[in-house]
Amino acid sequence: MRIGVLTGGGDCPGLNAVIRAVVRKGVSVYGHEFVGFRDGWRGPLEGDTMPLDIQAVRGILPRGGTILGSSRTNPIKIEGGVDRIKENLAATGVDALIAIGGEDTLGVAKQLYDRDVKVVGVPKTIDNDLSGTDYTFGFDTAVNIATEAIDRLHTTAESHHRALICEVMGRHAGWIALHAGMAGGANVILIPEKPFDIDRVCEYVESRFRTRYSPIIVVAEGAHPIEGQMELQAGELDAFGHVRLGGIGEMLAKEIEKRTGKEARTTVLGHIQRGGTPSAYDRVLATRFGLQAIDAAHAGDFGKMVALRGTDIVRVGLDEATAELKTVPVERYSEAEVFFG
Repeated sequence: MRIGVLTGGGDCPGLNAVIRAVVRKGVSVYGHEFVGFRDGWRGPLEGDTMPLDIQAVRGILPRGGTILGSSRTNPIKIEGGVDRIKENLAATGVDALIAIGGEDTLGVAKQLYDRDVKVVGVPKTIDNDLSGTDYTFGFDTAVNIATEAIDRLHTTAESHHRALICEVMGRHAGWIALHAGMAGGANVILIPEKPFDIDRVCEYVESRFRTRYSPIIVVAEGAHPIEGQMELQAGELDAFGHVRLGGIGEMLAKEIEKRTGKEARTTVLGHIQRGGTPSAYDRVLATRFGLQAIDAAHAGDFGKMVALRGTDIVRVGLDEATAELKTVPVERYSEAEVFFG
């Protein structure tokens, strides 16, 4: 077969490890040929390709980002987009696609599969919010980066007797905030799944200062207060209809200063969490995903996504994988609340 490979959505550490594994096994074990589509779904939409052979994937295992490029292009929203993709796949002689991405990228993959495009999905998101898999690669690296930042914030917070807020990624799911906050010893963790009470947050801040320590607050970008407590800014929408977030940390700092009289500062990690070399865990998980993805394509088992269940890599339907987001359960958040204040 001639198989196309693309990476869509936000970049993250481990994408290149998947590409490498797919190509290395696909060529050496199965004798397949590969073509890379540039910049997510824009590649097959416009027929923009690049060579993808063993030489092209040498040395990319430890590299962050993606050699194929990425974008948030949504072909479903473009008139005739699906037909254009099918025409370009035929024109380039591509028999099947391996799509590496998160909920949006794999949501498009599911719709294309429903329209007779042969697709295998690989789950990628630093948010760890795909319900079909226990973990996604990129998450471990993002958590490690955020944890190191929190460790560093502790020292400067104590030196200046300030409340420091660390804003991390997490639009609808607070997994990064939860894991990094617990690992970094945060005094408050705020996640999208549970609207926060700003009065309670300020009580935690004041309680921490009374012990002669300075509070660290970790907040996911999608966290929000109980309705009516704080006025939030509305952002513009991306191609998949998501609001571009950011700014909750700064709003929290202003509220904390106003209500407690204590100095508060915000650090927004932003894209730092997505950049740089992947952790060893993410390199291994991404490699295993890539190996299993080419196995599925070779076997003709399309419409599936490879997933981690326990320590095993399994295949689940794209419909199951994209049916709902995996959010932080109440009981997991309750574990973290023990350490608040």
